[in-house]
Amino acid sequence: MAATLVQWLGTGRRKTSVARVFLRNGKGTITINGRALEHYFTTESSKAAVKQPLLATETADKFDVLILTDGGGFTGQAGAARLGIARALVEFNAELRPKLKGFGFLTRDPRAHERKKYGQKGARKRFQFSKR
Repeated sequence: MAATLVQWLGTGRRKTSVARVFLRNGKGTITINGRALEHYFTTESSKAAVKQPLLATETADKFDVLILTDGGGFTGQAGAARLGIARALVEFNAELRPKLKGFGFLTRDPRAHERKKYGQKGARKRFQFSKR
């Protein structure tokens, strides 16, 4: 008889990035798209953003985190992973919800790319005005 794998799922989104997060019992390794956290994200802020929900709930050494992320850039993927980890932690233990909500980890960041407008150089920037 095969042993069943116990895992908790969470999906996070930011800008155009989507992260599917799988929390499994383990020692605290974080793997993103088959690579270690230190090798995937180059900036310290991105690495810290991914770890924030685990550190806030003091569960960093209890779970192995597997993240499959797609779309957007590294900052968006880090934000999506943070939201996904927080949602997976709530699925694991609903008592962690007030703490995560207090830090703002369960709120999806609504900011996204603003489209370019016609008659303008960009979303907000105008072409240079010439009086004569």
